[in-house]
Amino acid sequence: MSATSPLPPAKRILIASLIALVLLYAFWFGHAHPDTVALLVFGLPPALCAFAAWRRARTAGLLSAVLALAWFSHGVLVAWIRPEERGLAWIELLLAVVVVFAASLPGLRARFAKRR
Repeated sequence: MSATSPLPPAKRILIASLIALVLLYAFWFGHAHPDTVALLVFGLPPALCAFAAWRRARTAGLLSAVLALAWFSHGVLVAWIRPEERGLAWIELLLAVVVVFAASLPGLRARFAKRR
């Protein structure tokens, strides 16, 4: 696949959900808690993963899915212990699940295409 060919739909969904996570964290930690360190710790990894996926790095999907497990765990923790931030935590949970499925979709397609 050349660099000028369009990205597959799963890659576009992955990039969009990672960018949505970055925007969520920018709102969450930049607005409610003006904390630059938290914004860097939470916002930088999905931004780097989105950039890597856009650049067609082979490991971008795997790294995104592994990090999404941490984002999912953080969302569960916050939804459980901080009722005032529960809405943001649920958005984080949903985006983490979308990242995992979008990152796994090419492998799932390849796996089940062999059975036909």
